[in-house]
Amino acid sequence: MGQFKKVVLAYSGGVDTSVCIPYLKKEYGVEQVIALAADLGQGEELEPIRRKAIDAGASESLIADLVTPFIEEFAFPAIRANGLYEGRYPLSTALARPLIAQRLVEVAKDLGADAVAHGCTGKGNDQVRFDVAIAALAPEMHVLTPAREWGMSREETISYGERFGVPAPVSKKSPYSIDLNLLGRSVEAGCLEDPRISPPEEVYAITTSIDDAPNKPIEIEIAFESGNPISIDGILLNPVDLIKKANLLAGNHGFGRIDIIENRVVGIKSREIYETPGLLLLILAHQELESLTLSAEVLRTKSQLERQWSELVYQGLWFSPLKEAIDAFINQTQNNVNGSVKIRLYKGNATVVGRHSPDDSLYLPSMATYGDDDKFDHRSAEGFIYIWGLPSRIWSAVRNKQKK
Repeated sequence: MGQFKKVVLAYSGGVDTSVCIPYLKKEYGVEQVIALAADLGQGEELEPIRRKAIDAGASESLIADLVTPFIEEFAFPAIRANGLYEGRYPLSTALARPLIAQRLVEVAKDLGADAVAHGCTGKGNDQVRFDVAIAALAPEMHVLTPAREWGMSREETISYGERFGVPAPVSKKSPYSIDLNLLGRSVEAGCLEDPRISPPEEVYAITTSIDDAPNKPIEIEIAFESGNPISIDGILLNPVDLIKKANLLAGNHGFGRIDIIENRVVGIKSREIYETPGLLLLILAHQELESLTLSAEVLRTKSQLERQWSELVYQGLWFSPLKEAIDAFINQTQNNVNGSVKIRLYKGNATVVGRHSPDDSLYLPSMATYGDDDKFDHRSAEGFIYIWGLPSRIWSAVRNKQKK
């Protein structure tokens, strides 16, 4: 494997990606390993991660500031699509992978690298997302996957890394595997692998427990323009600050915790814990505004495509012709999704209590009211029901005739 002289590695600072650095050099004969870490708003100090890659043997260690494109180009489309995998998981981790892959390819081309690499194992979803995204963006690019090929157990991987100065960050006290970005946290492993066990409070970090959440509810108002959230409580916010504000408000009131048995791309089930307070809150508000501004036929069709969109993103097919076509449909539907939604936050719940769209609402009080202002022609209902029910009457008459 000595044909690869320069390789750009997607680097997280964890055990697998850290061990990948000496492994690529020793076992693959790579001369230069360039580590690329992504700043996705995780709030961690990235300088120690950068230094850790150098200590592990990387010739360069780069940090890519991807926070703004992550929210504007990936999170906001997910909100417009009401993206919920299997109806529950808002894709907080999955949305980051195509962006990282995109930057990985760009850096590799800019630096004249022979290949790219990642530290994903053969059991997870991320290997699929990286490999498929890279293939779509640069089909000629070689992808090295040492963690999928080295055949070492977790303990053996840690021991291998320690021989090259890579410290082991996972201890018996904290056995969890955690992924963090601005959209939320995912937690797995440890005691969570037993689906019978209730998640201990220690696994949560950005949402307050219901017991500790404020005893007084609050109401907030989220405004949208063309399907994108633009303000909270009348204060216009840029996309990144809006996500941060939504995280803070919803998280403080204990909203946004998800405990699910998830169907992975590779065909196995896994138990996953997610904290996605802001993203879930914004999707809830967006869905409610759509109920006011989109026709019944569009809502029905969009709901079917939303599920397919979410599956495509989860399965690593962000850069695919089908997702691109569904995006075109979704974007067209958002032209009139303008207005605001009021939500009450209290003890882990987010309850819609009001919605308003001054120019695009399809809810007409004169049609909905039962008061004196009622403009609906009740007499026309009889003819409508006769025509609507005609197929059922014909079917019933024929069936009864056959029985006789």
